[in-house]
Amino acid sequence: MAIGLALISSLLWGSADFQGGRMAKKHPAFAVTGLSQAIGLLFGVIVVAISGGWEVPSFDSQGYFISGVFAGIAGYLGLSCLYAGLATGRMGVVSPISSLSAIIPATYALIQGEKLLLLQGIGIVVALTGAFCASGPEVSKGLSLKPLALALGAALGFGVSLTFMARGSITSALMTMVMMRVATLVISVLLALKLRTIGGFRAKDLPLLAIIGVADFAANLLIGVASTRGLVSVVMVIGSLFPIMTALLAFQILHERLHRIQYLGIILAVAGIALISASQ
Repeated sequence: MAIGLALISSLLWGSADFQGGRMAKKHPAFAVTGLSQAIGLLFGVIVVAISGGWEVPSFDSQGYFISGVFAGIAGYLGLSCLYAGLATGRMGVVSPISSLSAIIPATYALIQGEKLLLLQGIGIVVALTGAFCASGPEVSKGLSLKPLALALGAALGFGVSLTFMARGSITSALMTMVMMRVATLVISVLLALKLRTIGGFRAKDLPLLAIIGVADFAANLLIGVASTRGLVSVVMVIGSLFPIMTALLAFQILHERLHRIQYLGIILAVAGIALISASQ
């Protein structure tokens, strides 16, 4: 169950990142992040209303409120870096590097006492290697500093965000994700006021922004739920396979060439998932 939810989450994340990266080529990355996250918040509020999932916030360190705020701030920074990086460099490079974010929550979970079987540990290493291999050819030929720095910034932001998401989800995965969007909305409004722009979007951009926002919210919610039903270290690594989806969409829609090592990366990722699943 947890592995399946994490896999669906990675597919949604990869799709949202691909579309967000494309939109960031035409509009400021902070604006794409802010407006899509605002739509995600609206979607989350609707889900809370329909499901009756509202819970009174607890302000202790283990509650969803504080975890959601920190996850939102870190996630906003990570997403802005990712969209900016995807807009300035090849998607098949920036997205895989950002997938290394899984190392942060996985390490935190292990420090907190999570125990992995040997087969699970091997599967995690193989899966992460597979996700990263999608960037092999471009990295080997050299990568300019700006997209590399943005990709590493995205990895750090996502890693911290995922860690707090997992903590908050213990109380309520849904409310943690809603609180994340509240935090990102505040940041977006402040930036918009300071820069005196909301990105120059037109009405025709709203459907795609809605797809990005809803897909990202759903991905976060699924990974949050998965973290409560399985090992956090395992779930976060499987969720981090989103670059494969981004690279495949870039190949299909933008006609970016897939190299042999990228195909190898997909095989390794599938093998890693198989090893993890076999150990359940």
